[in-house]
Amino acid sequence: MGTTGAQPGRRVGRPRAAQRPDSGLAPREELLSAAAELFTTQGYAATSTRAVAERAGMRQASMYHYVSGKEELLAELLESTVTPSLAYARELLADDMVAAERRLWELCRADVELLCAGPHNLGVLYLLPEVRTERFAGFHAVRAELKDAYRQLLAATGVGAGLAKGELELRTDLVFGLIEGVILVHRSDPERPVSAFAEAAADAALRIVGV
Repeated sequence: MGTTGAQPGRRVGRPRAAQRPDSGLAPREELLSAAAELFTTQGYAATSTRAVAERAGMRQASMYHYVSGKEELLAELLESTVTPSLAYARELLADDMVAAERRLWELCRADVELLCAGPHNLGVLYLLPEVRTERFAGFHAVRAELKDAYRQLLAATGVGAGLAKGELELRTDLVFGLIEGVILVHRSDPERPVSAFAEAAADAALRIVGV
């Protein structure tokens, strides 16, 4: 009997490289994890699709069964930094039984936890020149909606209600910029507990508001 056929009971699939042990992740999630690591440590432009595939433990040809390329991976990674916070922001906006100041603080805290809790500093990807292109319009739309949720909560506070439009927009920009920027501060002290860091950032955001 020949030995070239598949053995009975053995699952036949696309070949995978052996650079990293099986993580238990689905192939697409494995590729996203590998891309997050390489984009944030080696740089987006310097990372090839082959490198992402090999880091994910598969061959480059197999990668295209799951994603179209680096841009799709980058877009999904970027959106993963804002979509959970936007979903939570919508819940907070609808909960008018809680004071707006408290809801704004809670959004700031949760948003910082999301940005800082992951194993890779995805916030640095916001600065990539490639992100300004039309390909990433989905990310920018979600981010803009999240920022507007901050503005609405700020406007509903006792201080925000009395602000002129220009001043409201300025304070929204400052708060939103603080929240997105804290991941860079946290990177300099990664051992600091994320929860304590997030609460301190939320406190600082409300001081900007004037609460």
